[in-house]
Formats: sequence, C-alpha cells, structure tokens
Amino acid sequence: MNQIDCSPKILLVDDEPNNLQVLKQVLDGQYHLMFAKNGQRAIELALERSPHLILLDVMMPEMDGFEVCRRLKSMPKTEHIPIIFVTAMSEVESEFKGFEVGAVDYITKPISPAIVRARVKTHLSLVRVSELVDTQLQIVRRLGRASEYKDNETGLHVIRMSHYSVELGRAYGLNEATLDLLLNAAPMHDVGKIGIPDNILLKPGKLTDEEWEIMKQHPQIGADIVGDHGSPLLDMAKEIALTHHEKWDGSGYPKGLKGEEIPLVGRIVAIADVFDALTTERPYKKAWSVEEALKYLTESAGTHFDPTLIDLFVERLPAIIEIMTRWKETPSKEDVPEKQPATQTES
Repeated sequence: MNQIDCSPKILLVDDEPNNLQVLKQVLDGQYHLMFAKNGQRAIELALERSPHLILLDVMMPEMDGFEVCRRLKSMPKTEHIPIIFVTAMSEVESEFKGFEVGAVDYITKPISPAIVRARVKTHLSLVRVSELVDTQLQIVRRLGRASEYKDNETGLHVIRMSHYSVELGRAYGLNEATLDLLLNAAPMHDVGKIGIPDNILLKPGKLTDEEWEIMKQHPQIGADIVGDHGSPLLDMAKEIALTHHEKWDGSGYPKGLKGEEIPLVGRIVAIADVFDALTTERPYKKAWSVEEALKYLTESAGTHFDPTLIDLFVERLPAIIEIMTRWKETPSKEDVPEKQPATQTES
C-alpha cells in the first residue's frame, strides 16, 4: 500500500542548479521539495501543485523573482502562498520592493542553513494556523447549512440575519475583528434544531405545550453541538446558539437570563433573527412589511429586546433595507395563510 506524503510542500526556484542543490541539502528529508529553474516553470508548478511555501530567487533571466511574485499574487489559486525571497541583493530598496509585491520574508546569500530552516519553519507554522482557521470556519458554515435542511428556512435567511447582526454590532461600536467573528458565528444560531424531531420542527400548526418544551431545548442542544474549544469563533457561536432566545425581561429560554445577563451577541442576534423571520414569507405566514416589523420590535423593546439595541437598529434602517434588497427571497407562487402572531415567527 502506498503511503500518503503529508509533508509540507516547498517550491524552490533558482536559475542556478548549484543553489537549488544547496537548498535541497538544507531542507531534504523534512519537506516535499519541488524545483523550478525559471519563473515560468515556477508559476506552472505553483498552479499545478499548490505548494505551502515558495523560496524564490530574485535575479533570474527573462522573468525575475519580483515579476514571478507579482503574477502569483494576482491569481486567486496562488495568491495565498507565502513567498520568501532568497537573494544576494541586500539593499533596503530591493527589500522594500519585495515586500511591496507580496513577499513575506528575505533570506540573503550565501545562506545559513540554520536561518533557512528557522524561517521556513516559522512561515509554515503560520500557514498551518491559517489553514486551521479556514477549516474551522468551513465547519461552522457547514453546520449552519445543515440546520437549514431541518427547518423551513433558506440559506438567504442566515445571510441576511448575519449581515443585520453586523450592522447592529457596528452601530453599537464593536471593532472589525469582533464583527468578522459575528458575521461567521451568527449562522450557527439555530444549529440545535438538528436535534429536534421533524414532526415538531416542521409541524404546520401550533405546537402543544409538550412539543413547545421540546422545541425550547434547541438552544442548549446547539451549545452542546458547538462545544468548548477555546476558539474565539466557536466560543461566540456557542454563546449565540445558547442565548439568542433569551429575553430582556427574563421570560426567555433556556435559562431565563435578564437584561445584560444576556451576552451582547445573543441580544444582537435575537433582533436580527426575529426581524428577518417577520419580514420574510414562511410556510405558516406571509411576510410582514418593514413598518409592521419595526412596530413589533419597538413595542417589544424593554420586554423581549434590549431597548438600546432596538434604537440603534432603527437608526441603521437604510443599511438594513439595503441588505434585504441584496439578499431578497424569490417570491413563492403558492398561497400562504394570513399573518400569524409574532411568536410563531421567532426562528
């Protein structure tokens, strides 16, 4: 049976075979090495093999390292690959030009084996961290998508409510890093519905008291699905899943939290989620107008919702409308029942 080579892939580019041989001796045995003697071949290999790191000579005929780097950074498939220049050029201007075209580091010739190994190890560690974050983000998105298959909602719901959440968070003063987490964590708000039986989740009529008690378990189920990982993204996703049905006056679920006991992101998502549920068509209701939905939100400020956040949401209405328009649902040709009470729309 062939063994799978999971070693990081490094592309070495230099027009001098002796220089490639020196780099091979320094790095061989630890990594999967690829070699190119000119810029064009380097670009071809980068596109074909997707290396994790490129060590690139600057002074090459026909196409120098700066141009190779520039071209690689202009293509979506290769723009993320870190490039370290290996060169005898040490002038500050040359280094500045290298960073300007997208390189992450410089190694000067004649090379020091210890420095080459250290720099390569450092940048591959950064690549691994980036890959882990990207994988984590994809898992979060897939889980959010999975919950949609269990509910009467579309992928556009989580897109809209996520962007509504970001607008409200921005109005509150959250920084861009936190807003980015919020955008990607909000789609996980209803992941716990995966654990609710279909006969309850998809029931067209009003739930019985017993069925409602089961439905109210989905925030805790969602928190359990996400779990504890120490990741800022997953921590926020868990917090949102657990608390987006809590209410300002303490009458929400699952824990009956009150006021600022409810985490800020839970309060934000609660507004975004309900607003989108109200203003879109569902199998059990027609879409409410924006005016009707805002009336419900403002009348529920201080009971269901954080009143400060409701004021900010109203202030951001032009941006909210823009999001609604951009991610508008395709109108259904089927007739739907008349408007139902707002409590039926809380997703």
